[in-house]
Amino acid sequence: MRIAGFTIIRNALKFDYPVVEAITSILPLCDAFYVGVGKSDDGTRQLIESIKSDKLIIIDTIWDDKMRKGGEILSIETNVVFDQIPNDFDWCFYIQSDECVHEEDLPTLKQAMLTYKDDAAVDGLLFEYKHFYGHYSYIGIGRRWYKHEIRIIKNNKAIRSYKDAQGFRTGDDKKLRVKSTGAFIYHYGWVKSPQAQQAKQSSFHKMWHDDEWMKKNILEVEEFDYSNIDLLEIYKGSHPKVVANRIQQATWIFTYDRSRVKTNFKYRFLFWVEKLSGWRVGENRNYRVL
Repeated sequence: MRIAGFTIIRNALKFDYPVVEAITSILPLCDAFYVGVGKSDDGTRQLIESIKSDKLIIIDTIWDDKMRKGGEILSIETNVVFDQIPNDFDWCFYIQSDECVHEEDLPTLKQAMLTYKDDAAVDGLLFEYKHFYGHYSYIGIGRRWYKHEIRIIKNNKAIRSYKDAQGFRTGDDKKLRVKSTGAFIYHYGWVKSPQAQQAKQSSFHKMWHDDEWMKKNILEVEEFDYSNIDLLEIYKGSHPKVVANRIQQATWIFTYDRSRVKTNFKYRFLFWVEKLSGWRVGENRNYRVL
């Protein structure tokens, strides 16, 4: 069984993406790792080159900044890298530049790939998510956070990165047939210093919106306001070892006052149903669980 990892990245240093941690978290599972490095304003390529591994294959790309609708440039760039993976790989493990996998889950993932490698009914493997917010000690539990997504796919080029690259579908827009792994993706996209988070927001939303929307919705301030959030809880579990240095260096102050959270009755009722039953009413599933 041969496994290829892949991801895309641009301006990792400028916007403080934990892309090195993302790559190294799954590198032990991979026989090769393909990184699409978009032309950047900082030393992103040098950062990727600093990863000490002969598994790394860098693909230089230039992102089309004129594409400002629905984050489609992210799926286009993801497909560019996916298409470079040779056919002799069985599985392709996609990880975004702000995601990590816990080392304790690696054996489970390897076994799942072995189990379903030759099962033609299975297109991919599904992960659960831990979404961290504000700081490494808080995790999102509200309905704004997606609960599951595909991160491992068969090396079938009929599969395409979907919309803003959150997940995958076939080229004719059919949902992939997946098996659940029970493993987690640790999502750190909302854990940065307030300064870095605001800089990221100012740039990131340009992939979805035009200048007029940006002026109305993205404040020209130095620090991101983390207070506009619904439901969080203190995280008591462990983090992947690869993010240990980042946790030690997280010196900014984040406070969360649940008493100030405002939610309507419908939101509270649906959240209550989910907590009791595990069923998220109205969940948008970008996949078919077998």
